[in-house]
Amino acid sequence: MGMSLDSSVLCLLAAGAISYVEAAVQYYDWSVAYTYASPDCVEKLVMAVNGEVPGPRIDATEGDTIVVNLTNHLPTEGVVIHWHGMHQVGTPYYDGTASVSQCTINSGETFTYTFIVDRAGTYFWHGHFAMQRTAGLYGSIIVQLPDSQKEPFYYDDEASVLLSDWWHKSIYEQQLGLDSIPFRFVGEPQSLLIEGRGKYNCALDPGSNGASPSCLPCNASNPECAYHVIPVEHGKTYRLRIASITSLSSLNFVLEGHNLTVVTIDGRYIEPVVVENLDIYSGQSYSVLFTADQDQSRNYWAGINVRGRIPNTTTGLAVLQYLPNSTDLQLPPSKPPGSPAWDDFDYSLAQARLYKVRPGYEKPVPQSAGRTLILLNTQNKINGHIKWAINNISFVFTPTPFLAAFKLKLKNAFSPIAPPDVPPNKPDFNIFALPNPNDPSEINANFGSSPYVFKLGETVDVIVQNANTLNPNNSEIHPWHLHGHDFWILGYGKGKFDPANDPQSFNLADPPLRNTVAVFPYGWVAIRFVANNPGVWPFHCHIESHFYMGMGVIFAEGIHKLPSLPTETLGCGLTKPRH
Repeated sequence: MGMSLDSSVLCLLAAGAISYVEAAVQYYDWSVAYTYASPDCVEKLVMAVNGEVPGPRIDATEGDTIVVNLTNHLPTEGVVIHWHGMHQVGTPYYDGTASVSQCTINSGETFTYTFIVDRAGTYFWHGHFAMQRTAGLYGSIIVQLPDSQKEPFYYDDEASVLLSDWWHKSIYEQQLGLDSIPFRFVGEPQSLLIEGRGKYNCALDPGSNGASPSCLPCNASNPECAYHVIPVEHGKTYRLRIASITSLSSLNFVLEGHNLTVVTIDGRYIEPVVVENLDIYSGQSYSVLFTADQDQSRNYWAGINVRGRIPNTTTGLAVLQYLPNSTDLQLPPSKPPGSPAWDDFDYSLAQARLYKVRPGYEKPVPQSAGRTLILLNTQNKINGHIKWAINNISFVFTPTPFLAAFKLKLKNAFSPIAPPDVPPNKPDFNIFALPNPNDPSEINANFGSSPYVFKLGETVDVIVQNANTLNPNNSEIHPWHLHGHDFWILGYGKGKFDPANDPQSFNLADPPLRNTVAVFPYGWVAIRFVANNPGVWPFHCHIESHFYMGMGVIFAEGIHKLPSLPTETLGCGLTKPRH
């Protein structure tokens, strides 16, 4: 396919800013369109790339350049694709975030993403406009090391699974409910999917002749919802790449009868940790090793269960198939595997604290920070609508992309008033209590879109503080994802963060690096990153409905070093051509 590379990528390679001896260029032609699919045996309208859910997998080698020609065949809405875990050094305009890095791609238009996969690991791509990810717009990115390099662990072969949750309601009905008075939450998912396959029980709706409760056709024998199979040979050791693209659910992954040795998190090396089961939150990925050392006359379940919420969704299942078995799939004779109690947060916190950086493979953590943000995460009301807010500001997207606003110096694209570094006027805020109905500042929040602006190269600490929701005795897990960066996790804590004492417990010796971290109920997490990637980057809860409801902020850095913007990223808001 004859096509020139993006000029900024060529400049980076020519200047030696990125050096990859074995790099190649890979081209993809993708079409986004509606189609019908039955990933959990229930047929419904989905949003698919090239007719597939999950969409096409990208297999690459560290240093490769990826060129994706994306044509939008959705008749009534725009689309963008975010390349989750790709740092987009030098190409911040291809991060694929609507109203941040670019305008949405209009119906009928083709947009070309060109970027370098700068680090080996397990990643994924997904829609990043409204709640399109929930509609099935996602897929895997698997990046191998060049042949000249070796992983610091041994395995004979590898497999990968992408985990997701699934609703029978359309995303449009879900979005309307979130925006409505009275509020209508999306509810718990109908199914949990492993590599895009699950099993909804068609018999749950009595007297419907194979229809789901939403009156959609349900066919348990549809091959689209057959169990995903992971074939193994007895005695061999496997690397299993696990990534979660869920829209709501925190998950626990179990491989029946097999322990898991965790060796990477979000593409970063850690000291190997052996676990019986693995907590994984939306936006995260892991590589685990396991040895196929069980009775090879039978097969075993791989299962995922909901964590952090009352589990009203049955276990998502795949089959670990020991070869050579018969060509007819022999289902495991055992019950679906269980997981720790859904509300055993001490278990989850203890597992999260197990991960330490693998010495010699990652950059050391800076020992101090030049700036600290404390972000209080609350649930509030704005004009009667339930929203999420950070330091009393519920984030809303602007018509003009932030990146274009900074690069083109567009006034009035967003409020010039900087957002607060710490919770405003709330030094005594009780994170365990319901908002005080007599204090409007606790009940009510404000819409806002002002970004945090950092100096290029500045080291930044961010503490995300969880609190009670608008429901009594309720606080939730929130996985926070940072675009354009990985960060060090300095520590987790229970209760309210104490800026005078809690930093003394920060891990400054061997903290792990990753791009998505869970904040546990009524707790806090502290991260540190270096603002060394000129661009504008969202930092947000990776739960689809939560970000839709305002749980996020924008980080801008190195504004004076922003590259020129491709004209294809413009054309909306204040970047519209003026005649």
